[in-house]
Amino acid sequence: MSLNKVILIGHVGDNPKISQTKDGRNIANFSLATSESWKDKNTGQKQTRTEWHRIVAFGSVVEVINNYIKKSSKLYIEGQLQTRKWTDKEGNDRYNTEIILQGFNSKLLMLNSKGHQDNTSKMSDHDSNVFNQLENEIPF
Repeated sequence: MSLNKVILIGHVGDNPKISQTKDGRNIANFSLATSESWKDKNTGQKQTRTEWHRIVAFGSVVEVINNYIKKSSKLYIEGQLQTRKWTDKEGNDRYNTEIILQGFNSKLLMLNSKGHQDNTSKMSDHDSNVFNQLENEIPF
């Protein structure tokens, strides 16, 4: 048995880019920042490290992303890790690792402050319950 599942909570780095694949499917691309902070043992200064994740979404979630997700939106996402290989202009092999949101194994929840949650009413009952649980458990 194997499992390919990524769970992230972070902030959108820039407004998502919406386009279409060659076969006409809608696709959304955006970056998600996750950060961790700690106090340096030697200096006592606060340190922060931010990781940037490439997110690619297909299907009906693209409409939600297009309508509601903007730069700095706080999101909870579940998806799958995928690495694509491509060749650059010089003939060198290049690789992109992305989190793919597609199908029933994916989830996107908006975690903005209560004043900005007017779009949570469009979530399913299950997703709203998960959202409420997450909101109470997330330490930031």
